[in-house]
Amino acid sequence: MEHSLPKESTFTSDKIGLSNLLGSIHTGSIQLPDFQRGWVWDDEHIRDLIESISLSYPMGTIMLLEMGGKTTHFKPRAIDGAPEPKDEPEQLILDGQQRLTSLYQAIFSYGVVNTRDSRKKPIKRWYYIDMRKALSANGDRSDAIISLAEDRAVRNFRGDVQEDYDSSEKEYLNCLFPLNQVFNSSAWRHGFNEYWDHSPERVRLFDQFESEVIDRFKGYLVPVIFVKKNTPKEAVCQVFEKVNTGGVSLTVFELLTASFAAQNYSLREDWESRAGQLRKNRLLAAVQNTDFLQAIALLVTYTKQLEAVNRNEREENIPGISCKRKEILRLTVDDYKYWAGKVEKGFIEASRFLYRQYFFTQRDLPYRTQLVPLAAIFAWLGPALETDNAQTKLAQWFWCGILGELYGSSVESRFARDLPEVTGWIKTNQSLPKTIEDANFSPSRLYTLRTRNSAAYKGIHALLMRQGCLDFRTGLTMQEQAYFEDNIDIHHIFPYDWCEKNQIPAGQRDCIINKTPLSARSNRIIGGNAPSVYLEAIQKNAEIPAKRLDEILCSHLITPSHLRQNDFTAFFKLRETQLLDIIEKAMGKSMMREAASQPVDLEDYEGNETQEVFA
Repeated sequence: MEHSLPKESTFTSDKIGLSNLLGSIHTGSIQLPDFQRGWVWDDEHIRDLIESISLSYPMGTIMLLEMGGKTTHFKPRAIDGAPEPKDEPEQLILDGQQRLTSLYQAIFSYGVVNTRDSRKKPIKRWYYIDMRKALSANGDRSDAIISLAEDRAVRNFRGDVQEDYDSSEKEYLNCLFPLNQVFNSSAWRHGFNEYWDHSPERVRLFDQFESEVIDRFKGYLVPVIFVKKNTPKEAVCQVFEKVNTGGVSLTVFELLTASFAAQNYSLREDWESRAGQLRKNRLLAAVQNTDFLQAIALLVTYTKQLEAVNRNEREENIPGISCKRKEILRLTVDDYKYWAGKVEKGFIEASRFLYRQYFFTQRDLPYRTQLVPLAAIFAWLGPALETDNAQTKLAQWFWCGILGELYGSSVESRFARDLPEVTGWIKTNQSLPKTIEDANFSPSRLYTLRTRNSAAYKGIHALLMRQGCLDFRTGLTMQEQAYFEDNIDIHHIFPYDWCEKNQIPAGQRDCIINKTPLSARSNRIIGGNAPSVYLEAIQKNAEIPAKRLDEILCSHLITPSHLRQNDFTAFFKLRETQLLDIIEKAMGKSMMREAASQPVDLEDYEGNETQEVFA
């Protein structure tokens, strides 16, 4: 169930003095949420911003989140360069980090500014305003904003010091006003007047500079939006990302990590520990933290739905099942702690199931995304999945998803259906899951499956291995060879070169009907020769009797006589039928068979994948 929109505004606005904002940063009253990325502005950006403030130009709106809300709490951290805060902040910066950090370091902090040059090289800078240039009627204010190296020296291209301003006296002499004195200018003014022996000309210079420049900083008002403290966490995160479109998007994991950190729970440490275990498994090496959180969100929302049903809640009050971003952001530490171990075990059990379906590495997986509902199903059902009937049902759902190619995009809604429908079907024989009902495989799809870029291509590859196909040369199962990390891939049965010479249409030559799983070593023996030739070579090289080789060919749904006679047409027609048979068996549903195969060309089909060329 969607949360209703707030009846009242989630924000207020006001104008706050720049000195007050920077002072609050210094005391720790204003801090950053921990999910904010680091400060990245370079020297040029800082000087441009100083110029704008010195001319009373607008610097844009700042957005702050009020702290103290019951539903929204993020771990805070100080702005770069500010003292380590002693107390909890009153507000967190959602928008304006780069501007406020630049101004704090350049004009409020007494330390050198750590920034970068135009080539992104780290540099340290002090910022000044040349008083005379700033007051020049014909001058450009940008020329008056000066940044100096850490030693306050100006060097030529050879590195020789041409000028230096490493003392207050040299600042006074050159009328260079240090910007970190802008809110405490009286002390510097006193020194300046003393240095010039209260020269009327210099006194007037500073008076004018104070009036036209310094007072602009002191009187500068910044428009600030205050996001109210009780604004839901997911709304705060959405606002943050909307206003930070120029930066790098934060993942839901990073946002949730910051939220959990406020409760003294390190989500990152926990995930890294679990990920270390998952990565030991070749099938789970690609599992991402967001996959893990999605599975947990499915289980949490499913639990809440069942609880509402058991309370006899009205239908409109029953929450939906979801693993979308906003539901993940609503997860609590307790939710995570309760389900994390179960989900980790769910992923491990899912990998065992996949191994039984003849998927051996992450590269083999048709859809990484399908791991999410699969792990959630294992986490929910646990031992109930250990029966043959349960495994058979699970396999049917799994294969329908692959061969129906249903997990390519917009999958969150399907995940939300899969968990209750598959678990209900397996446990209490409820109605058939919609994924099974939706799945359809058109026989003509066999012609367009040419590379492992397609989920169905990878699926049929695995089905052939599950069918029991043996390697042409060794006679070993693909499972045995994969276990010992032999390179298994799909290769042409009638070789590419032979097909070219015999004018076999590209659509038939390169489609999956003319391909089968083989080890790389076996494929090297095949080369570009006619089947009749390479079969003799295999028999001789591997010392395999003709009868045994025929048995091996049959395990690939290949009629031996068709290869020994180099009869591509007969081979192609019969193998198409046999592939459709095993697809129907895996999906547990029949399909409308089309008319007999006709020669096709690659260009006749859409969705051309990158072509693999094997010998």
